[in-house]
Amino acid sequence: MLFLLQCRGLGKVGRPNSNGPRPMTNAFEKHLHPHAPIWVHSFSLDDAENRTAAVNAISSSDFSNAGVMLDDLTPAPGPGMVNPVVGGLSKRFMDLVIATTALALAAPVMILVALLIRFTMGGPTVFSHTRVGRGGKPFRCYKFRSMVCNADEVLKTCIETDAEIRLEWENTHKIRNDPRVTRLGRMLRKSSLDELPQLFNVIRGDMSCVGPRPIVKDELPQYGDHLSEYLQGRPGLTGLWQVSGRSSVDYASRVALDSQYVRNWSIWLDVSILFRTIFAVMRFDRTS
Repeated sequence: MLFLLQCRGLGKVGRPNSNGPRPMTNAFEKHLHPHAPIWVHSFSLDDAENRTAAVNAISSSDFSNAGVMLDDLTPAPGPGMVNPVVGGLSKRFMDLVIATTALALAAPVMILVALLIRFTMGGPTVFSHTRVGRGGKPFRCYKFRSMVCNADEVLKTCIETDAEIRLEWENTHKIRNDPRVTRLGRMLRKSSLDELPQLFNVIRGDMSCVGPRPIVKDELPQYGDHLSEYLQGRPGLTGLWQVSGRSSVDYASRVALDSQYVRNWSIWLDVSILFRTIFAVMRFDRTS
């Protein structure tokens, strides 16, 4: 087990359910009941430089698989368990029902889109890209291909030759008038049809119907103190970020919305976001 300690200044961390806090040279200590979930124990935490230290847990296997280095990770001295995924079994059951139903209804449209891509753009119809999932575990996120086949080369050239595009990419990891996107690709993105293959990600358990925005490894540092909240949930097909402006929302606001969603999750919040998404996808002026 690995513990993610999310604090800038580290002071004294108390023993869980013990006789009060005591100084420690290492922030990590085995909890009293090693076979019980770590989150059921109350921790006495002292402020460190007026900032409260907060302890969260992710599995060591997920961290090893992720291949990403997260700051301030130290091995725990004993066994433990993973923080519960946002929503638990009730959210997972809802995901499976919605995703399988949507997949059955959308199958004719998906076949048509795949044929259009094949005959107008050539090359593969589905594009997959590595994203960071729950607990830092990477997964292949599927989309209908909306870009030219040599998209990476085109992006590299644009960043090297156009300072404005380079600045936009560094700030948002998006390009508003992306030269890599084809004419058909723009139509797919405006209508969000390019994201239909992510229904398979939901069924596989990589994603949820509603959740934080799926991000790539290079975006992790921008989440700062909210990183552990992102890692606690499965990335979503839609989320607060999508119904709150989509591509018109700046990056800091996206992070804040993802954090707000995890901290305030409920079934009714998911239902509300799903209904609001229907109207959000119709706002073509706010899509990428």
